[in-house]
Amino acid sequence: MTAAGGSTIETAVVVVGGGGAGLAAAIEARALGCDVVLMEKNPELGGSTGWSIGSITSSQTPHQLRRNIEDSSQEHWEDMPLFAGDLAARDNDELRKILCQNVPDTFRWLLSLGVRFYGPMPEQPHKKPRMHNVLPNSHAYIWHLERRARRIGVDIRCNTRARRLIQDDGRVTGVEAEASEGAVRFLCRQAVILAAGDFTNGREFKARYMSEQAAKVEGVNPTATGDGQAMALALGARVVNGDLALGPEIRFVPPERETLVRRLPPWRALASFMAWSLDHMPPQFLRPFVMSFVTTALAPSSSLFEAGALLINRRGERFCDELDQPALALPDQPDKVAYILLDERIARQFSAWPHFISTAPGVAYAYLADYRRNRKDVFNTAPTLAQLAGRLGMPAGALEQTVRAHNEKLAAQTRAAGRNEPPRPALDQAPWYALGPVKAVFVHSEGGLAVDLEHRVLGPDDRPIPGLFAAGATGQGGLLLKGHGHHLAWAFTSGRRAGHIAASARPAAGFAPIRRQAAT
Repeated sequence: MTAAGGSTIETAVVVVGGGGAGLAAAIEARALGCDVVLMEKNPELGGSTGWSIGSITSSQTPHQLRRNIEDSSQEHWEDMPLFAGDLAARDNDELRKILCQNVPDTFRWLLSLGVRFYGPMPEQPHKKPRMHNVLPNSHAYIWHLERRARRIGVDIRCNTRARRLIQDDGRVTGVEAEASEGAVRFLCRQAVILAAGDFTNGREFKARYMSEQAAKVEGVNPTATGDGQAMALALGARVVNGDLALGPEIRFVPPERETLVRRLPPWRALASFMAWSLDHMPPQFLRPFVMSFVTTALAPSSSLFEAGALLINRRGERFCDELDQPALALPDQPDKVAYILLDERIARQFSAWPHFISTAPGVAYAYLADYRRNRKDVFNTAPTLAQLAGRLGMPAGALEQTVRAHNEKLAAQTRAAGRNEPPRPALDQAPWYALGPVKAVFVHSEGGLAVDLEHRVLGPDDRPIPGLFAAGATGQGGLLLKGHGHHLAWAFTSGRRAGHIAASARPAAGFAPIRRQAAT
């Protein structure tokens, strides 16, 4: 690859996005002998893959075989719609079949790169255990993929944001981007692959496809702004299932520093030792390690509110019906945060199975004592509501007034309905507890570009736009990825397929032969 005047780069394949899907696409295209530029707008690679919990769901894995679990891609394909429920009719059955048929090979490919897993773990309604959890954390994916990409000569350019697709006679022939050194044009001989993630933090997209209120809710990944979708829409592409998302849901504000588990280096030997330990060490020795993960990465259970817990804002006010989409009301509160208020009755209830504060499916359950021990930053308790309000910096008397009004309303509803029991338990037993702050977030959206079975982006009249491919969340194509582990499964699988197909496609005419530089 060479630069002309420092502003134009000629290559074979351009990949937009440095997460799991983009890295997988770049590695596959490079493995076929194509020069590849991968651009990432952030200072480091990672994307939503790096923000994820890290599970991947697959049949026919070595981990299943070691446990004598007989499974098939067909059974996996049949089970996935069970997660979607009434939305199953909106699924892309053909893309789901591509995922289920190809993810076993993708899983082995990840193993070959050095990624290690623990599992498989059960998750209903899967009929077989299929969920595998990455070790030691989701950073391992990016660490191993980046190492392979650089080793084989992928030209990785961080701090480089794609702005517009370049077309020549209807074919996509490159990308205009902004880099730290200024504007750059990347001209490609083969194809552009969009792998820039979803639009969970793209306010305009959420307002367009969901609602103005949903647009106020932030995404877990703050840079998931739908850049790939926006560039393709400008060429006549369309978004499928843009109104569907995981969320908004309530999550604890993360600790200021990453936990020890998130800081562990993704070395193969360490991950292998962790996998052995999880299989052989007594649970009482592993619980502190597992709890440091469970109490950091996951959301509080909605069963807390069913048991009577309240959401309280920084002014000590109850601001919504906790059983009716409370996450949508949270962004309108001061600092967009709230606290979960519990009394002693709820605290005792959520101290043992089956009442847990949060869970890592198939791995562990966290109770109130685990939050007291592992998340002191979000755990507060006091003998009186007045003292608890003082510790949270709320106005004097606010919590007392809020709880009194809530209990009086419950009593009135009970009398009006002629019942003996209130619709929800009252809060009246000291001491008092507050978990938080919590905030509302979107974890991921399902709104991807319409693509065909070769991951080519569909334009006007649903005809493929020549030279343009999409993978991962950007190219989800109407595929519903409910349940744990399917988004990463699709990211890596679609990325690999898009990279392979794009690199195998007939080159566009009019380019000089690629002038190769030494692999970096």
